[in-house]
Amino acid sequence: MAPPFLLCFFFTFFLLASRSIESRKHATAALFVFGDSFFDPGNNNYINTTTLDQSNFPPYGETFFRFPTGRFSDGRIIPDFILKYAKLPLIPPYMEPDSRRYYKIGANFASAGAGALVETFQGSVIGLQTQLSNHKKVVNRLRKIYGNIEASDTLSKAVYLFSIGTNDYASPYLITNSTNFTSSYSNSLLVKIVLGNLTTAIKELHKRGGRKFGFLNLGPLGCIPGMRILLNPLSESVGCVKEASLLAKLHNQELAKLLKRLTKQLHGFKYSLYDFSSNIKHRIKHPSIYGYKEGKVACCGTGRFRGTFSCGGRRPVKEFEVCENPKEYVFWDSYHFTERVYEEMAHEMWNKEASRGTYNLKALFQ
Repeated sequence: MAPPFLLCFFFTFFLLASRSIESRKHATAALFVFGDSFFDPGNNNYINTTTLDQSNFPPYGETFFRFPTGRFSDGRIIPDFILKYAKLPLIPPYMEPDSRRYYKIGANFASAGAGALVETFQGSVIGLQTQLSNHKKVVNRLRKIYGNIEASDTLSKAVYLFSIGTNDYASPYLITNSTNFTSSYSNSLLVKIVLGNLTTAIKELHKRGGRKFGFLNLGPLGCIPGMRILLNPLSESVGCVKEASLLAKLHNQELAKLLKRLTKQLHGFKYSLYDFSSNIKHRIKHPSIYGYKEGKVACCGTGRFRGTFSCGGRRPVKEFEVCENPKEYVFWDSYHFTERVYEEMAHEMWNKEASRGTYNLKALFQ
């Protein structure tokens, strides 16, 4: 038997080595996530809202987790895959009480239904402004636990990931259940206000130390199953809601210009802008090229295109159908995508060669 001092030595060495491995494992940049249902890992499970903004019931989560987590998909969503590529563990929703244990490697503030506008589904979701307030609480806790120097280092090396704007433009259609409504704003003014609020958020995070940002532009809003069913089934049975898609297109054009301007205005500002719009559009129009069988009809829901938002039977409409194999579908439910689509998007965001002056996410994490 080894002498006690040797046992003590080996135990101390093992402990230090284990800490070193753990330190190296988490030495990568942290990830802070803001946005809507494309990025929400289940924050809305913890707020007083309706099942229209929750997905913590079957068949959500059926393929990967084997149980509903609050993610609007059959499995994982984009931030989950980005964490995997960055060699970080899954981060729980910020609203989950245990989430503070993960602050050093990031936090996910996203909330299904959230928008950049305060009035977007106000009272039912955690809007962008509140998400920023929650991030401020994380910053304060990091400074309290690790001190200003280490906390500032974490914040400056972190990546700040955004998916926001879809609900700001889609909400009037969804609230009125119609394509005929009177907007309070012209298209250009609405886009200006939405991007103005996003700009405020970016500048605030930059002031807190953020330097590296990732963005999705908006998909073709008028072509998702939940929007297609608003069209006249006799005269426009296979079309898209053009006005909604035009809004998204205008947003995307102005977002690209905005981010270029911010590189000149904000010291050290770097960004990744993923063309979510084109990549989703291609899969909707040409699903077979990507190995899908269905690009327009959702896997889960009811009615035309399964566009009635009834997946799971816990919403106002109780009837729903669910496909046998979500991997064959682009859309999981009336508004969201399958895990397979999210994985493909995340892989491109991480690896795809960036245009001049921008970065892919892999580069931002280095």
